[in-house]
Amino acid sequence: MQIESVKAAYRRYAAVYDAVFGPVLQPGRKAVLQALRLRPGERVLEVGVGTGLSLPLYPRDVTITGIDVSREMLEKARSRVARQRLANVEALLEMDAERMSFADASFDKVVAMYVVSVVPEPARLLAELHRVCKPQGDIFIVNHVRSSNPVVGAVEKSLARFSDQLGFHPDFELHSLVNGSARVEHISNVNFFWKVMRVRNGIGTAHR
Repeated sequence: MQIESVKAAYRRYAAVYDAVFGPVLQPGRKAVLQALRLRPGERVLEVGVGTGLSLPLYPRDVTITGIDVSREMLEKARSRVARQRLANVEALLEMDAERMSFADASFDKVVAMYVVSVVPEPARLLAELHRVCKPQGDIFIVNHVRSSNPVVGAVEKSLARFSDQLGFHPDFELHSLVNGSARVEHISNVNFFWKVMRVRNGIGTAHR
C-alpha cells in the first residue's frame, strides 16, 4: 500500500472519522495513555494523530507533537486543539512517519495508534520511532494484529486485497514490523481486535 493510497483513503474518512471510528477506537487510546505513565515535563510524539481524538486525554503538564500524512485529518485536529484550548499541543505537522524531520532523540515517549498496519514499510517506521525517541524512552503501539484464530485469520487475509480502499492492512503480521530488530512486549488486549504493545530495542522474540 503506497502513501498516496493512504492519503486518499483518509481524505474520504476525514468528514466522518470521529463519528464512525471515534467510539470504536477510543478504548485503545485510553489504554495506551494509561500505559504511558507520563511524568510532568515530558515531550510526547503521537504518530498518526488523525483528527486529534486522543489529544484531550493527555495530562496538561506534558507537551505533545502530532504528525499525520492526511491534511484533511490534521485540519480537524487543529480545530479540536483551538476549540478545547489544548495549550500543551506544541505542533500538528503533516509528515511521513517513515521519513520524519525531527532530530534524533527528540522525544521522551512515542505513541503510534492504529498506524503500523497503514504504512508501506512497517519496519522502516519502527526504525524512525526508535531514532526520534530518547534512548531510555518508551515506544507504545496500539494496533490490530492478524488473528491466530484460523477462521478470523482467513477472513482478514481475504480482505487484504482491499487494503488500498480500506486504508490499512487487515492481515497485518507483527513480524513485518519488528523484522528481528526489536522486542515487542504485549501489554494488554483492548478487545478482540486491538492490542497495546511496548517496543524495546534489541534482538528478541515478538510476543502476542
